[in-house]
Amino acid sequence: MTTPLVPTGLPDWAWERAEVRQALRARNMGAVFKHVQQYSGASQAKIAAAVGMTQARVNEIINGRREVSRLDVYERIADGLTMPDDARHLLGLAASREKRSGGAAFDLATFPEVVRVYSAQASARDEIQQQARTAATLDILAVRGLGLIGLNDSMLRAYLGRRETRLCARVLLLDPDAPALAQRAAEIGESAESLASGVRLAEARLRELSEVCDIEVYRYGMLPTWRLIRTDSTMFVGTFDAGWEGHESATYKVMETPHGPLYRGFRRMFEAVLSSAERTV
Repeated sequence: MTTPLVPTGLPDWAWERAEVRQALRARNMGAVFKHVQQYSGASQAKIAAAVGMTQARVNEIINGRREVSRLDVYERIADGLTMPDDARHLLGLAASREKRSGGAAFDLATFPEVVRVYSAQASARDEIQQQARTAATLDILAVRGLGLIGLNDSMLRAYLGRRETRLCARVLLLDPDAPALAQRAAEIGESAESLASGVRLAEARLRELSEVCDIEVYRYGMLPTWRLIRTDSTMFVGTFDAGWEGHESATYKVMETPHGPLYRGFRRMFEAVLSSAERTV
Protein backbone atom coordinates (compact mmCIF):
# COMPACT_ATOMS: atom_id res chain seq x y z
CA MET A 1 0.00 0.00 0.00
CA THR A 2 1.39 3.43 -0.94
CA THR A 3 1.25 6.66 0.97
CA PRO A 4 0.04 10.05 -0.36
CA LEU A 5 2.61 11.90 -2.49
CA VAL A 6 4.61 14.51 -0.58
CA PRO A 7 7.10 15.87 -3.15
CA THR A 8 10.78 16.18 -2.26
CA GLY A 9 13.87 16.52 -4.41
CA LEU A 10 17.36 17.83 -4.96
CA PRO A 11 18.67 21.37 -5.22
CA ASP A 12 19.07 22.44 -8.86
CA TRP A 13 22.86 22.11 -8.80
CA ALA A 14 22.69 18.47 -7.67
CA TRP A 15 20.71 17.43 -10.76
CA GLU A 16 23.68 18.69 -12.81
CA ARG A 17 26.25 16.44 -11.10
CA ALA A 18 27.83 13.80 -13.33
CA GLU A 19 27.00 10.86 -11.05
CA VAL A 20 23.33 11.87 -10.83
CA ARG A 21 23.05 12.27 -14.60
CA GLN A 22 24.74 8.91 -15.12
CA ALA A 23 22.25 7.21 -12.80
CA LEU A 24 19.37 8.81 -14.69
CA ARG A 25 20.70 7.70 -18.07
CA ALA A 26 21.04 4.13 -16.75
CA ARG A 27 17.57 4.32 -15.17
CA ASN A 28 19.23 3.18 -11.95
CA MET A 29 16.60 4.27 -9.44
CA GLY A 30 18.54 2.78 -6.54
CA ALA A 31 21.42 5.12 -7.29
CA VAL A 32 19.03 8.04 -7.82
CA PHE A 33 17.45 7.43 -4.40
CA LYS A 34 20.90 7.27 -2.81
CA HIS A 35 21.82 10.61 -4.37
CA VAL A 36 18.58 12.12 -3.07
CA GLN A 37 19.57 10.94 0.41
CA GLN A 38 23.11 12.28 -0.03
CA TYR A 39 22.32 15.72 -1.42
CA SER A 40 18.99 16.52 0.24
CA GLY A 41 19.24 14.56 3.49
CA ALA A 42 15.89 12.89 2.84
CA SER A 43 15.19 9.65 4.66
CA GLN A 44 13.89 6.51 2.98
CA ALA A 45 10.51 7.24 4.53
CA LYS A 46 10.45 10.73 3.01
CA ILE A 47 11.46 9.40 -0.41
CA ALA A 48 8.74 6.75 -0.13
CA ALA A 49 6.13 9.39 0.65
CA ALA A 50 7.30 11.46 -2.30
CA VAL A 51 7.21 8.71 -4.92
CA GLY A 52 4.16 6.77 -3.71
CA MET A 53 5.93 3.65 -2.43
CA THR A 54 6.35 1.95 0.90
CA GLN A 55 9.60 2.49 2.78
CA ALA A 56 10.30 -1.25 2.42
CA ARG A 57 10.04 -0.99 -1.38
CA VAL A 58 12.39 2.02 -1.47
CA ASN A 59 14.86 0.05 0.69
CA GLU A 60 14.72 -2.88 -1.72
CA ILE A 61 15.39 -0.61 -4.70
CA ILE A 62 18.30 1.14 -2.96
CA ASN A 63 19.89 -2.18 -2.05
CA GLY A 64 19.43 -3.68 -5.51
CA ARG A 65 16.86 -6.30 -4.56
CA ARG A 66 14.18 -4.79 -6.79
CA GLU A 67 14.26 -2.75 -10.01
CA VAL A 68 11.89 -0.22 -11.55
CA SER A 69 10.72 -1.08 -15.07
CA ARG A 70 7.25 0.44 -15.55
CA LEU A 71 6.91 3.81 -17.27
CA ASP A 72 4.17 4.99 -14.91
CA VAL A 73 6.47 4.34 -11.94
CA TYR A 74 9.28 6.35 -13.56
CA GLU A 75 6.77 9.16 -14.10
CA ARG A 76 5.67 8.99 -10.48
CA ILE A 77 9.27 9.07 -9.27
CA ALA A 78 10.09 12.04 -11.54
CA ASP A 79 7.06 13.96 -10.28
CA GLY A 80 7.65 13.06 -6.64
CA LEU A 81 11.32 14.09 -6.79
CA THR A 82 10.39 17.28 -8.69
CA MET A 83 12.92 16.49 -11.42
CA PRO A 84 13.70 19.40 -13.78
CA ASP A 85 12.94 18.66 -17.41
CA ASP A 86 16.55 18.03 -18.44
CA ALA A 87 16.72 15.30 -15.75
CA ARG A 88 13.43 13.85 -17.01
CA HIS A 89 14.88 13.67 -20.51
CA LEU A 90 17.90 11.73 -19.27
CA LEU A 91 15.45 9.28 -17.75
CA GLY A 92 13.67 9.01 -21.11
CA LEU A 93 10.56 10.97 -20.09
CA ALA A 94 8.88 13.92 -21.74
CA ALA A 95 9.07 17.38 -20.20
CA SER A 96 6.69 18.14 -17.38
CA ARG A 97 3.82 20.58 -17.77
CA GLU A 98 5.03 22.71 -14.89
CA LYS A 99 5.48 26.38 -15.70
CA ARG A 100 9.09 27.54 -15.43
CA SER A 101 10.60 30.94 -14.76
CA GLY A 102 9.19 33.46 -17.17
CA GLY A 103 6.11 31.37 -17.95
CA ALA A 104 5.76 28.85 -20.74
CA ALA A 105 5.08 30.32 -24.17
CA PHE A 106 3.62 26.96 -25.25
CA ASP A 107 3.06 23.46 -23.91
CA LEU A 108 6.59 22.22 -23.15
CA ALA A 109 5.41 18.60 -23.19
CA THR A 110 4.78 19.00 -26.92
CA PHE A 111 8.38 20.15 -27.48
CA PRO A 112 10.56 17.88 -25.31
CA GLU A 113 13.78 19.61 -26.45
CA VAL A 114 12.68 22.90 -24.88
CA VAL A 115 13.05 22.20 -21.19
CA ARG A 116 12.73 25.70 -19.76
CA VAL A 117 11.54 29.11 -20.87
CA TYR A 118 12.89 32.27 -19.24
CA SER A 119 11.45 35.76 -19.56
CA ALA A 120 14.92 37.13 -20.43
CA GLN A 121 18.56 36.08 -20.38
CA ALA A 122 19.01 37.53 -16.89
CA SER A 123 16.56 34.95 -15.52
CA ALA A 124 18.69 32.15 -17.00
CA ARG A 125 22.03 33.62 -15.84
CA ASP A 126 22.67 31.22 -12.94
CA GLU A 127 21.86 28.15 -15.01
CA ILE A 128 24.00 29.29 -17.97
CA GLN A 129 26.93 29.89 -15.62
CA GLN A 130 26.41 26.49 -14.00
CA GLN A 131 26.58 24.83 -17.41
CA ALA A 132 29.68 26.82 -18.38
CA ARG A 133 31.59 25.72 -15.27
CA THR A 134 31.96 22.15 -16.53
CA ALA A 135 31.48 22.44 -20.30
CA ALA A 136 34.19 21.19 -22.64
CA THR A 137 32.94 23.30 -25.55
CA LEU A 138 31.33 26.71 -25.76
CA ASP A 139 29.75 28.31 -28.85
CA ILE A 140 28.42 31.87 -28.86
CA LEU A 141 26.54 33.69 -31.62
CA ALA A 142 26.04 37.33 -30.64
CA VAL A 143 26.35 40.89 -31.99
CA ARG A 144 29.19 42.30 -29.90
CA GLY A 145 29.20 39.90 -26.95
CA LEU A 146 30.43 42.35 -24.34
CA GLY A 147 27.79 41.35 -21.81
CA LEU A 148 28.42 37.67 -22.42
CA ILE A 149 32.17 37.32 -22.56
CA GLY A 150 33.99 40.51 -23.54
CA LEU A 151 34.32 42.35 -20.21
CA ASN A 152 35.74 41.38 -16.82
CA ASP A 153 32.27 41.27 -15.25
CA SER A 154 30.61 39.59 -18.24
CA MET A 155 28.38 36.60 -17.58
CA LEU A 156 30.76 33.91 -18.84
CA ARG A 157 34.29 35.34 -18.89
CA ALA A 158 35.20 34.13 -15.39
CA TYR A 159 34.36 30.52 -16.30
CA LEU A 160 36.80 30.17 -19.20
CA GLY A 161 40.00 29.86 -17.17
CA ARG A 162 41.16 28.06 -14.01
CA ARG A 163 39.72 24.71 -15.13
CA GLU A 164 40.89 21.09 -14.95
CA THR A 165 40.41 20.72 -18.71
CA ARG A 166 41.04 23.46 -21.26
CA LEU A 167 37.85 24.88 -22.77
CA CYS A 168 37.35 25.09 -26.55
CA ALA A 169 35.34 28.22 -27.41
CA ARG A 170 34.05 29.66 -30.69
CA VAL A 171 32.57 33.16 -30.72
CA LEU A 172 30.77 34.71 -33.71
CA LEU A 173 30.38 38.50 -33.69
CA LEU A 174 28.79 40.88 -36.20
CA ASP A 175 31.32 42.28 -38.68
CA PRO A 176 31.82 45.97 -37.71
CA ASP A 177 32.39 46.85 -41.39
CA ALA A 178 29.32 45.01 -42.77
CA PRO A 179 26.19 46.88 -43.94
CA ALA A 180 24.19 44.67 -41.56
CA LEU A 181 25.86 46.38 -38.59
CA ALA A 182 24.57 49.81 -39.61
CA GLN A 183 21.10 48.33 -40.02
CA ARG A 184 21.26 46.69 -36.60
CA ALA A 185 22.49 49.92 -35.00
CA ALA A 186 19.52 51.79 -36.47
CA GLU A 187 17.13 49.12 -35.14
CA ILE A 188 18.28 49.67 -31.56
CA GLY A 189 18.78 53.45 -31.77
CA GLU A 190 22.57 53.36 -31.52
CA SER A 191 25.15 54.87 -33.82
CA ALA A 192 26.93 52.49 -36.18
CA GLU A 193 30.25 53.88 -34.92
CA SER A 194 29.41 53.01 -31.32
CA LEU A 195 28.22 49.50 -32.16
CA ALA A 196 31.27 48.82 -34.34
CA SER A 197 33.57 50.04 -31.56
CA GLY A 198 31.90 47.59 -29.17
CA VAL A 199 32.56 44.67 -31.51
CA ARG A 200 36.21 45.67 -31.90
CA LEU A 201 36.59 46.02 -28.13
CA ALA A 202 35.11 42.55 -27.63
CA GLU A 203 37.56 41.09 -30.16
CA ALA A 204 40.49 42.70 -28.37
CA ARG A 205 39.36 41.41 -24.99
CA LEU A 206 38.67 37.92 -26.36
CA ARG A 207 42.18 37.79 -27.80
CA GLU A 208 43.45 38.04 -24.21
CA LEU A 209 41.69 34.75 -23.38
CA SER A 210 43.89 32.71 -25.72
CA GLU A 211 46.23 32.07 -22.78
CA VAL A 212 43.56 30.37 -20.66
CA CYS A 213 41.42 28.57 -23.28
CA ASP A 214 41.38 27.55 -26.92
CA ILE A 215 39.35 30.39 -28.38
CA GLU A 216 38.40 31.25 -31.96
CA VAL A 217 36.64 34.51 -32.84
CA TYR A 218 34.88 35.15 -36.16
CA ARG A 219 33.04 38.00 -37.88
CA TYR A 220 29.80 37.29 -39.75
CA GLY A 221 28.06 39.70 -42.11
CA MET A 222 24.34 38.85 -42.01
CA LEU A 223 21.65 40.72 -40.07
CA PRO A 224 21.56 39.03 -36.64
CA THR A 225 18.45 37.01 -35.86
CA TRP A 226 19.36 34.48 -33.16
CA ARG A 227 21.42 34.91 -30.01
CA LEU A 228 22.85 31.53 -29.12
CA ILE A 229 24.92 30.10 -26.28
CA ARG A 230 25.81 26.41 -26.53
CA THR A 231 27.53 24.49 -23.70
CA ASP A 232 28.17 20.93 -24.88
CA SER A 233 24.69 19.48 -25.55
CA THR A 234 22.66 22.37 -24.11
CA MET A 235 21.69 25.60 -25.85
CA PHE A 236 20.22 28.85 -24.59
CA VAL A 237 18.52 30.68 -27.45
CA GLY A 238 17.11 34.20 -27.70
CA THR A 239 16.30 36.46 -30.63
CA PHE A 240 17.22 39.89 -31.98
CA ASP A 241 14.50 42.14 -33.34
CA ALA A 242 13.91 45.81 -34.07
CA GLY A 243 13.84 47.71 -30.80
CA TRP A 244 15.34 45.10 -28.49
CA GLU A 245 18.63 43.39 -27.81
CA GLY A 246 19.01 39.61 -27.73
CA HIS A 247 19.42 39.49 -23.96
CA GLU A 248 16.04 41.18 -23.54
CA SER A 249 14.08 38.51 -25.40
CA ALA A 250 12.65 35.32 -23.93
CA THR A 251 15.39 32.70 -23.57
CA TYR A 252 14.77 29.04 -24.36
CA LYS A 253 16.84 26.22 -22.91
CA VAL A 254 17.11 23.56 -25.63
CA MET A 255 18.56 20.10 -24.92
CA GLU A 256 19.88 17.65 -27.52
CA THR A 257 17.53 14.67 -27.93
CA PRO A 258 17.68 11.67 -30.31
CA HIS A 259 14.90 12.82 -32.63
CA GLY A 260 14.24 16.50 -31.93
CA PRO A 261 14.86 18.98 -34.75
CA LEU A 262 15.40 22.20 -32.80
CA TYR A 263 18.81 21.52 -31.28
CA ARG A 264 20.13 20.05 -34.52
CA GLY A 265 18.66 22.92 -36.52
CA PHE A 266 20.23 25.61 -34.35
CA ARG A 267 23.59 23.82 -34.39
CA ARG A 268 23.45 23.50 -38.17
CA MET A 269 22.64 27.21 -38.43
CA PHE A 270 25.65 28.06 -36.25
CA GLU A 271 27.94 25.96 -38.44
CA ALA A 272 26.50 27.56 -41.60
CA VAL A 273 27.16 31.08 -40.27
CA LEU A 274 30.63 29.98 -39.21
CA SER A 275 31.45 28.58 -42.65
CA SER A 276 31.11 31.99 -44.29
CA ALA A 277 32.60 34.02 -41.43
CA GLU A 278 36.08 35.55 -41.25
CA ARG A 279 38.31 34.45 -38.40
CA THR A 280 39.95 37.31 -36.52
CA VAL A 281 41.33 35.58 -33.38
